[in-house]
Amino acid sequence: MAEILFIDHVGHRGDGVALSPGGNIYVPYTIGGETVEAAEVHGHPDRRRLVEVRQASPERIAPFCPHFTVCGGCAIQHWDEAAYRAWKRNIAVETLAQTGIAGDVAALVDAHGSGRRRITLHARMGTHEVLKVGFAAAHSHDIIPIDRCPILDPALDGALDAAWAIAETLKPARKPLDIQFTATSGGLDVDVRGSGQVTMAMTTKLSAIAQAHRLARLTRHGELVLMRNPPVVTMATAQVTLPPGSFLQATAAGEETLAALVLDHCRKAKHVADLFCGVGPFALRLAATSRVTAFDSDAGSVAALQKAATTTSGLKPVRAETRDLFRRPLVPQELRDYDAIVFDPPRQGAQAQATQLAASKVPLVVAVSCNVTTFARDAKILLDGGYRIDGVTPVDQFRHTPHVELVARFSR
Repeated sequence: MAEILFIDHVGHRGDGVALSPGGNIYVPYTIGGETVEAAEVHGHPDRRRLVEVRQASPERIAPFCPHFTVCGGCAIQHWDEAAYRAWKRNIAVETLAQTGIAGDVAALVDAHGSGRRRITLHARMGTHEVLKVGFAAAHSHDIIPIDRCPILDPALDGALDAAWAIAETLKPARKPLDIQFTATSGGLDVDVRGSGQVTMAMTTKLSAIAQAHRLARLTRHGELVLMRNPPVVTMATAQVTLPPGSFLQATAAGEETLAALVLDHCRKAKHVADLFCGVGPFALRLAATSRVTAFDSDAGSVAALQKAATTTSGLKPVRAETRDLFRRPLVPQELRDYDAIVFDPPRQGAQAQATQLAASKVPLVVAVSCNVTTFARDAKILLDGGYRIDGVTPVDQFRHTPHVELVARFSR
């Protein structure tokens, strides 16, 4: 059954919000001030499916991708840039205010750059044994086959063709394949997961695909199938060889923007601890002027960071250590050796580590986050421990989505 709704505003997840006596109703791909026709979504009483925009907002623009509203990758391509940027900054402003945090939120910094350098494509046999390769549909496990994606870095050219070739060889049945691509200076680095048992004949075919598509490296669940070139990325003056399937900021501009903010906040520090360091996007830059000790739970990333630091001339000493900071956060006695702490945890935040930082006497903490909600929780812990917040900068690395990243400075 369809109904006519008035959209009041765009919510924090990117859906238009219609107000009703029974609670908010969420309609994707709509904008505040619009009148729309929307249909019920089975099993989701607070959600609707957009049928038609009856009266459009003057801020509505034409989306640039033919897959928009079908593919689940982008939530917003239909909104004027100025209004979109104001909304995205306001996500940070409102979330901090709701947590009781009073801090200056700077203007949104665009960090899309030339586009995404990392993607995960999915492959599955659909009905009638028809193979699908693409992205997951919005709010669904269905796979939407795509022929192109305009938000990708040109360095990912060829990823779709390679994904189709891999999927056609492995022929995924019940569970989808996840095929992760990362653009590196040596070419595309590819890790395949979910393939189950692979025969020697299939491995031979995968090796041939890697050669034919000029992949830098092809791994399956992290195990090497073939390497033509080392998958290397440049971080400041260092060359980092990526572990299979390792985390990397989604865009090169995003990494550079976040790192520049971190370096600016830490410019006077002599000894910095980089927590949740990954392969070293902050540590390897900080080491140009500061001694750095870096910690992460991923042993492969830690080893890659340490090797890059050791083989790069002109850096201050860097020591990288494998440590699970969720289970074994650095405690105040360990933290006393540092005059600055940088932490950039996964989406779940760093509650345990923030609690230990709050009990420490470290004069400067720089928090980087990809989740505004968990950032606000961790920030409140620091503030309750006696820190003050000197400013927050929102960064838009994931353009066309509701995801916003933050870099904040805390001092005491």
